Amino acid sequence: MKRIPKDFIFDLVARTNIVDVVSSRVKIKKKGNNYFGCCPFHNEKTPSFSVNDKKQIFYCFGCGASGSAIDFIMEFDRLSFVETIEELANLQGLTVPYVNTDNDKSSDVSAHNVRADLYALMTGIAHFYHQKLYTTEAAAAREYLQKRGLDQSIIKRFNIGYSPDSWNETNQTLAKSQVLRDLYDQAGMLVTNDNQKQYDRFRGRIMFPIRDRRGNVIAFGGRTIKADDNVKYLNSPETSVFHKGRQLYGLYEVLETHRNPVQLLVVEGYMDVVALAQYGIDYAVAALGTATTEDHVKLLFRTTDNIIFCYDGDNAGRRAAWRALTTLLPAMVDGKQIKFVFLPEGEDPDSMVRKEGKIAFEKRLTEAQTLSQFLFEGLLKQVDLTAPEGRSKLTTLASPLISQVRADSFSLYLRQQLGQYLGLLDVSQVDKLIGTKPVSNNETINYEPMRMKLTTMRILIGLLLQYPELAKQVADTKSIELSQLPGSDIFRQLLTICYHYPDITTAQLLAEFSQTAEKAVLQHIKALAVWDHRYSEEDIPVIFTDTLKALYDSILAQRQELLIAKSRTTKLNEQEKKELSTLLVLLKKG
Repeated sequence: MKRIPKDFIFDLVARTNIVDVVSSRVKIKKKGNNYFGCCPFHNEKTPSFSVNDKKQIFYCFGCGASGSAIDFIMEFDRLSFVETIEELANLQGLTVPYVNTDNDKSSDVSAHNVRADLYALMTGIAHFYHQKLYTTEAAAAREYLQKRGLDQSIIKRFNIGYSPDSWNETNQTLAKSQVLRDLYDQAGMLVTNDNQKQYDRFRGRIMFPIRDRRGNVIAFGGRTIKADDNVKYLNSPETSVFHKGRQLYGLYEVLETHRNPVQLLVVEGYMDVVALAQYGIDYAVAALGTATTEDHVKLLFRTTDNIIFCYDGDNAGRRAAWRALTTLLPAMVDGKQIKFVFLPEGEDPDSMVRKEGKIAFEKRLTEAQTLSQFLFEGLLKQVDLTAPEGRSKLTTLASPLISQVRADSFSLYLRQQLGQYLGLLDVSQVDKLIGTKPVSNNETINYEPMRMKLTTMRILIGLLLQYPELAKQVADTKSIELSQLPGSDIFRQLLTICYHYPDITTAQLLAEFSQTAEKAVLQHIKALAVWDHRYSEEDIPVIFTDTLKALYDSILAQRQELLIAKSRTTKLNEQEKKELSTLLVLLKKG
């Protein structure tokens, strides 16, 4: 078994600026000493998410989310602790050292970073495919792209390539060692058959590299050019760096052109995105062979305030749009807008933009239906409002959908709309009829860290977390070992770490506990790390000392009670008698 050395983690946290990490994923602005923005972990209308540059921690006043850069990446990118360390190391240009913890090889150290290695390999494969596109064997692929109206600038911008029509050419060219071959397999680029024979996943296809927001190639989509191929599009499988429900094809390319895009157009396929870009509609993205997920919506809303979903106008397209609607409702945020546009039957964005051009296509976008319009249009088709039974059915159909909405203003609007169709002017009547109270943004929050009762131990832990240098004031650690107060073990652990690392920071302490503490304990530690104590900076050492004295008094009182209780059942030995006598004197003086 291998682990990452603690010293490397502490050094990595020290090198990482949490402001840079957060601002690359969330829009934040400096206000006073901190940075503020809308929390990425819950829906909210006004910014309550803060980043403290000095302490290198974040905290949301709305939902209680908090921690270091490591905690942020783990939650935002949904990575494991080790994956997060590798991701941050990659951003810093560092290689993660792994220590072998086996007894017979405890001194072995290997430098490794799976994510960085995968990024490098996938970039190399994308470059290989792009070069192959201009070889003789790719003539049919080039002809296909030319017929689709793509010029060289668009091909280069999206780094489109061609995978050789060979079972093993790509992996034999790029994965010549066993280590690289294993990595190639981890990247999802190999297929293993029933006979355990391995071959290239992509063969004889036009290749579309899929890049994350930072430009790393994380997967591929391959389009066949063979008329007899039953699989038109083939995508990479999920890997440690690629999760199709969290990524959008073309988003990196959009952000390269528009830092803050006014709107994003969500289409179905790779060619739709590329063809639209060819015609100057360079704000289109595509889900990767999967239905729209809540993670997709969050990613879109972090990028823009306006989203347009584009579907074919046939029954299949409208069914797909309705399925997306059920995902969009709970993810809706006040101040954001979602619209739907439906193309003529038999058309897709690629064919439509080539047929009518940019101006006419964008005119369709301006005429798109809002989310609420599409919702009620779909519901009203199923009912007859002229009959009481129809109005009752509308209520039955609308209630479970509206109750999913967490955005307060949008929820109110939908209930008002429903009331109009039902002939009810008072929204409270609609609420009674629905029978389900709309979910508020804050009702999903069950963690209120700042409302915890402040005890002696919590004050000590909180101050030590925020000011690790206070550990120097704790001279008597043996007495603390006798404490039975809740949190004593955490306080002792903090002291041990601070003694060993005299210059340790709050962010580094949180990184340590992120690995070892149970979830409930870690929540309290994070809460105390961002606790707004409202003490002046110059008073902190005195307050810590006074609280520490109160802890010592408490420990002595506990010991006294224990000895007195023991004396009532059994005789104390001479040493215990002297100790009890001393305690009586000390506590009397205190």
